[in-house]
Amino acid sequence: MRSFNLDVVATRGGTVESRHRVHAAIVCADRVVGAAGDPSLVTFWRSCAKPFQVMPLIESGGFDRIGWGDDQLAVACGSHGGEPEHVAIVEEMLSDLDLEEGDLACGPHEPLAPRGARVLRDSGIRPTRVHNNCSGKHTAMLARARTQGWSTEGYERDDHPVQRHCTRAVARWSGIDADALIRAIDGCGVVVYALPLDAMARSYARLALAAQRGDDVPARVAHAMATRPFLVGGTDRFDSVLIEETDGRVIAKIGAEGVHSVALLDQGIGVALKVEDGNPRAQFPAVLRLLQCLGALPQDLPPRLAEFLVRPVRNTRGEVVGDVTPIA
Repeated sequence: MRSFNLDVVATRGGTVESRHRVHAAIVCADRVVGAAGDPSLVTFWRSCAKPFQVMPLIESGGFDRIGWGDDQLAVACGSHGGEPEHVAIVEEMLSDLDLEEGDLACGPHEPLAPRGARVLRDSGIRPTRVHNNCSGKHTAMLARARTQGWSTEGYERDDHPVQRHCTRAVARWSGIDADALIRAIDGCGVVVYALPLDAMARSYARLALAAQRGDDVPARVAHAMATRPFLVGGTDRFDSVLIEETDGRVIAKIGAEGVHSVALLDQGIGVALKVEDGNPRAQFPAVLRLLQCLGALPQDLPPRLAEFLVRPVRNTRGEVVGDVTPIA
């Protein structure tokens, strides 16, 4: 098993001021083939679970009965930036279900994409629940309830059939018994799962291999994310840029508190990473360095990705006084 050091440091004037410890697991063919720190660290998967939470809707046939396609699937799998295109798709999805914004259990928040925030600010409109980065996932969950004839009331709660089926999907792909999955409430209000990093990586490795084989549901999920990168994240957002710059060979899913999951579709490899202190400034440099170590990215990164590898530290006058970078 290969061992990596993915720690990220913040420097000031050439001196290390802060250090972020990073843990990771790399899985291929259900085996842990690489690690950084503790690959068995248990933490919450947050939004990285979205590609698996939407699978029961597709498997049931409900997704196709509604007439949805890759756009809707990518938005359901992603953490969109609240840009006009994202909002329009979610609003159309709600309309298809004869539902409205108020049926979403997620709360409103400022769009994650700077462009989305700027458009909203210039329009003088307050953020709504549709601008929430998880509104696509929530709408897909409402669709699951609607197409099964279940009540949409409380669809976000652990005891609702929608969440019970999501839990089974996460258990199946991760290899963790459903009863052993630690559950809590995510930032968007639905069930969130805590599991070891190696189980997260296993899920993404299995997704990559199943997509390679052409298994219907995972292949559709991988295809939607690989071909609709803007809908997975948004303008200049990390996951979208990574998918675009690898021509869809790599699909990535950000999670809050420094969690990230990645599938190397052409290699059948899954990766899960956690910044121990949850600081997102260390997240992207660590993901990129690990992908470089695995040969999925070149040492000389394309300019758009290089901007995420080393981030300048600026003072209040805008002067660059240090940087945030993977440890040498």
